[in-house]
Amino acid sequence: MLEIHAFATPNSVKAVIAAEEMGLPHSLVPVDLRQGRQRSDAFMALNPNGKVPVLIDRSAAADADVVLSESAAILVYLAEKTGQLLPTDPERRGKVFEQLFFHASAASPAFLQAFLHEMRKEPESDARTAARKEVARVLGVLDGSLQRHPYVAGDEYTIADIAHFGWIWRHQSFGADLAAFPSVKRWHDEILSRPAVSAAIASTLALAH
Repeated sequence: MLEIHAFATPNSVKAVIAAEEMGLPHSLVPVDLRQGRQRSDAFMALNPNGKVPVLIDRSAAADADVVLSESAAILVYLAEKTGQLLPTDPERRGKVFEQLFFHASAASPAFLQAFLHEMRKEPESDARTAARKEVARVLGVLDGSLQRHPYVAGDEYTIADIAHFGWIWRHQSFGADLAAFPSVKRWHDEILSRPAVSAAIASTLALAH
Protein backbone atom coordinates (compact mmCIF):
# COMPACT_ATOMS: atom_id res chain seq x y z
CA MET A 1 0.00 0.00 0.00
CA LEU A 2 1.19 3.47 -0.85
CA GLU A 3 0.80 6.44 1.45
CA ILE A 4 0.92 9.88 -0.14
CA HIS A 5 1.44 12.69 2.36
CA ALA A 6 0.03 15.68 0.55
CA PHE A 7 -2.12 18.78 0.45
CA ALA A 8 -4.18 20.56 -2.21
CA THR A 9 -1.14 21.75 -4.18
CA PRO A 10 0.07 21.39 -7.78
CA ASN A 11 2.99 19.21 -6.75
CA SER A 12 0.86 16.94 -4.59
CA VAL A 13 -1.68 16.25 -7.32
CA LYS A 14 1.04 14.87 -9.59
CA ALA A 15 1.73 11.93 -7.27
CA VAL A 16 -1.98 11.23 -6.85
CA ILE A 17 -2.61 11.34 -10.61
CA ALA A 18 0.22 8.87 -11.17
CA ALA A 19 -1.16 6.46 -8.56
CA GLU A 20 -4.64 6.70 -10.08
CA GLU A 21 -3.40 6.27 -13.66
CA MET A 22 -1.30 3.24 -12.71
CA GLY A 23 -4.07 1.59 -10.69
CA LEU A 24 -2.01 1.58 -7.49
CA PRO A 25 -3.89 1.28 -4.18
CA HIS A 26 -3.04 4.31 -2.08
CA SER A 27 -4.15 6.40 0.85
CA LEU A 28 -3.79 10.14 1.24
CA VAL A 29 -2.43 11.58 4.46
CA PRO A 30 -3.25 15.29 4.76
CA VAL A 31 -0.44 17.70 5.61
CA ASP A 32 -2.22 20.98 6.28
CA LEU A 33 0.12 23.68 5.01
CA ARG A 34 -2.17 26.38 6.42
CA GLN A 35 -1.32 25.15 9.91
CA GLY A 36 2.35 24.62 9.16
CA ARG A 37 2.16 20.83 9.48
CA GLN A 38 4.95 20.51 6.90
CA ARG A 39 7.30 21.90 9.57
CA SER A 40 6.28 19.42 12.26
CA ASP A 41 8.92 17.05 13.60
CA ALA A 42 7.00 14.06 12.28
CA PHE A 43 6.85 15.41 8.74
CA MET A 44 10.41 16.75 8.75
CA ALA A 45 11.55 13.24 9.65
CA LEU A 46 10.07 12.11 6.33
CA ASN A 47 11.32 15.09 4.31
CA PRO A 48 13.86 17.44 5.90
CA ASN A 49 13.08 19.90 3.10
CA GLY A 50 9.60 20.34 4.54
CA LYS A 51 7.72 20.06 1.24
CA VAL A 52 4.80 17.96 0.03
CA PRO A 53 4.32 15.43 -1.39
CA VAL A 54 6.05 12.54 0.31
CA LEU A 55 5.50 8.95 -0.83
CA ILE A 56 5.82 5.98 1.51
CA ASP A 57 5.79 2.59 -0.19
CA ARG A 58 5.04 -0.01 2.46
CA SER A 59 4.75 -2.79 -0.09
CA ALA A 60 8.26 -2.44 -1.44
CA ALA A 61 10.32 -5.60 -1.61
CA ALA A 62 12.94 -4.31 0.79
CA ASP A 63 13.90 -4.52 4.44
CA ALA A 64 12.38 -1.10 5.12
CA ASP A 65 9.71 1.18 3.69
CA VAL A 66 10.67 3.35 0.74
CA VAL A 67 10.25 7.02 1.65
CA LEU A 68 10.59 9.46 -1.22
CA SER A 69 10.08 13.20 -1.70
CA GLU A 70 10.23 15.49 -4.77
CA SER A 71 7.30 15.01 -7.14
CA ALA A 72 9.42 14.21 -10.21
CA ALA A 73 11.34 11.53 -8.31
CA ILE A 74 8.04 10.05 -7.12
CA LEU A 75 6.73 9.95 -10.70
CA VAL A 76 9.85 8.13 -11.91
CA TYR A 77 9.73 5.68 -8.99
CA LEU A 78 6.09 4.77 -9.62
CA ALA A 79 6.65 4.48 -13.37
CA GLU A 80 9.59 2.13 -12.89
CA LYS A 81 7.73 0.17 -10.21
CA THR A 82 4.81 -0.50 -12.54
CA GLY A 83 6.39 -0.34 -15.98
CA GLN A 84 3.83 2.29 -16.98
CA LEU A 85 3.98 5.80 -18.49
CA LEU A 86 7.75 5.71 -19.04
CA PRO A 87 9.13 4.24 -22.28
CA THR A 88 11.98 1.75 -22.19
CA ASP A 89 13.33 2.80 -25.58
CA PRO A 90 16.34 5.07 -24.83
CA GLU A 91 15.36 7.86 -27.23
CA ARG A 92 11.75 8.11 -26.11
CA ARG A 93 12.75 7.69 -22.47
CA GLY A 94 15.31 10.48 -22.88
CA LYS A 95 12.59 12.80 -24.18
CA VAL A 96 10.51 12.13 -21.07
CA PHE A 97 13.44 12.98 -18.81
CA GLU A 98 14.17 16.08 -20.91
CA GLN A 99 10.66 17.31 -20.13
CA LEU A 100 10.90 16.35 -16.46
CA PHE A 101 14.11 18.36 -16.11
CA PHE A 102 12.64 21.26 -18.09
CA HIS A 103 9.71 21.25 -15.71
CA ALA A 104 11.96 21.17 -12.64
CA SER A 105 14.41 23.81 -13.88
CA ALA A 106 12.14 26.21 -15.78
CA ALA A 107 8.40 25.59 -15.69
CA SER A 108 7.80 24.90 -12.00
CA PRO A 109 9.98 27.83 -10.76
CA ALA A 110 8.30 30.20 -13.23
CA PHE A 111 4.80 29.17 -12.25
CA LEU A 112 5.64 29.29 -8.55
CA GLN A 113 7.06 32.81 -8.73
CA ALA A 114 4.03 34.08 -10.63
CA PHE A 115 1.73 32.33 -8.16
CA LEU A 116 3.45 33.99 -5.20
CA HIS A 117 3.04 37.42 -6.78
CA GLU A 118 -0.66 36.70 -7.36
CA MET A 119 -1.15 35.43 -3.80
CA ARG A 120 0.42 38.58 -2.33
CA LYS A 121 -1.94 40.73 -4.43
CA GLU A 122 0.95 43.05 -5.12
CA PRO A 123 0.58 46.16 -7.26
CA GLU A 124 2.21 46.02 -10.66
CA SER A 125 5.98 45.94 -10.36
CA ASP A 126 8.98 45.01 -12.47
CA ALA A 127 9.23 41.69 -10.60
CA ARG A 128 5.59 40.81 -11.20
CA THR A 129 5.84 41.74 -14.87
CA ALA A 130 9.00 39.66 -15.23
CA ALA A 131 7.30 36.68 -13.59
CA ARG A 132 4.40 36.86 -16.02
CA LYS A 133 6.77 37.14 -18.97
CA GLU A 134 8.64 34.04 -17.85
CA VAL A 135 5.36 32.13 -17.52
CA ALA A 136 4.46 33.17 -21.08
CA ARG A 137 7.89 32.14 -22.33
CA VAL A 138 7.62 28.68 -20.75
CA LEU A 139 4.08 28.15 -22.02
CA GLY A 140 5.29 29.22 -25.46
CA VAL A 141 8.00 26.55 -25.37
CA LEU A 142 5.43 23.92 -24.43
CA ASP A 143 3.00 25.17 -27.05
CA GLY A 144 5.65 24.72 -29.72
CA SER A 145 6.27 21.13 -28.63
CA LEU A 146 2.55 20.39 -28.50
CA GLN A 147 2.05 21.74 -32.01
CA ARG A 148 4.31 18.92 -33.23
CA HIS A 149 3.15 16.10 -30.94
CA PRO A 150 0.01 15.26 -28.97
CA TYR A 151 1.93 15.01 -25.69
CA VAL A 152 4.83 16.93 -24.22
CA ALA A 153 7.44 14.21 -24.80
CA GLY A 154 6.10 12.85 -28.07
CA ASP A 155 3.27 10.65 -29.25
CA GLU A 156 2.38 8.97 -25.96
CA TYR A 157 1.06 10.07 -22.59
CA THR A 158 3.78 9.80 -19.95
CA ILE A 159 4.79 10.99 -16.51
CA ALA A 160 6.16 14.13 -18.20
CA ASP A 161 2.59 15.14 -19.00
CA ILE A 162 1.59 14.56 -15.39
CA ALA A 163 4.48 16.71 -14.19
CA HIS A 164 3.53 19.67 -16.38
CA PHE A 165 -0.20 19.24 -15.82
CA GLY A 166 0.13 19.54 -12.05
CA TRP A 167 0.93 23.23 -12.35
CA ILE A 168 -0.86 24.09 -15.59
CA TRP A 169 -4.10 22.75 -14.12
CA ARG A 170 -3.86 25.75 -11.74
CA HIS A 171 -2.97 28.25 -14.47
CA GLN A 172 -5.58 30.76 -13.34
CA SER A 173 -3.96 30.95 -9.91
CA PHE A 174 -0.75 32.32 -11.43
CA GLY A 175 -2.44 34.64 -13.89
CA ALA A 176 -2.00 32.66 -17.11
CA ASP A 177 -4.53 32.56 -19.95
CA LEU A 178 -4.31 29.37 -22.01
CA ALA A 179 -6.26 30.97 -24.86
CA ALA A 180 -2.95 32.48 -25.96
CA PHE A 181 -1.46 28.96 -26.18
CA PRO A 182 -3.97 26.85 -28.13
CA SER A 183 -1.90 23.67 -28.24
CA VAL A 184 -1.34 23.80 -24.49
CA LYS A 185 -5.07 24.36 -24.00
CA ARG A 186 -5.95 21.39 -26.24
CA TRP A 187 -3.54 19.19 -24.26
CA HIS A 188 -4.71 20.52 -20.88
CA ASP A 189 -8.37 19.91 -21.68
CA GLU A 190 -7.69 16.39 -22.92
CA ILE A 191 -5.78 15.43 -19.80
CA LEU A 192 -8.34 17.07 -17.54
CA SER A 193 -11.00 14.80 -19.06
CA ARG A 194 -9.16 11.59 -18.14
CA PRO A 195 -11.09 9.70 -15.41
CA ALA A 196 -7.96 9.03 -13.35
CA VAL A 197 -7.03 12.70 -13.44
CA SER A 198 -10.52 13.81 -12.41
CA ALA A 199 -10.46 11.36 -9.51
CA ALA A 200 -7.03 12.50 -8.39
CA ILE A 201 -7.99 16.18 -8.49
CA ALA A 202 -11.11 15.54 -6.45
CA SER A 203 -9.30 13.57 -3.73
CA THR A 204 -6.42 16.06 -3.59
CA LEU A 205 -8.69 19.09 -3.29
CA ALA A 206 -10.63 17.30 -0.54
CA LEU A 207 -7.48 17.47 1.63
CA ALA A 208 -8.14 21.19 2.12
CA HIS A 209 -11.63 20.67 3.55
